Amino acid sequence: QVQLVELGGGLVQAGGSLRLSCAASERTFSTYAVGWFRQAPGSEREFVAAIDWSGATTSYADSVKGRFTIFRDNAKNTVDLQMNSLEPEDTAVYYCAAGQVPTMYRAAYAYWGHGTQVTVSS
Repeated sequence: QVQLVELGGGLVQAGGSLRLSCAASERTFSTYAVGWFRQAPGSEREFVAAIDWSGATTSYADSVKGRFTIFRDNAKNTVDLQMNSLEPEDTAVYYCAAGQVPTMYRAAYAYWGHGTQVTVSS
């Protein structure tokens, strides 16, 4: 069992930056792949980015490629999502999830956080 908590959401103007952090207390967190997803009102939860347990392999949704960066610090048991050049379309609740493989498919992730709100004003 892994309990995840997302930190760092908030309100930012378009063009600004935010960093989200996914943290867990269990040491086994460092052995899991982690994905970030987001869900806007009235929309499906969608893939944003993923990273394998070592940090060597990452993947991104086309909509965030070049603007968002996912990275991890296994010594601190965290996986961060650095979000730059934010757009109003990035407004959503952001979730992190842990699983065996760094995939874009929600069903592959066994553990989920409760989410953090990101709002980008125009």
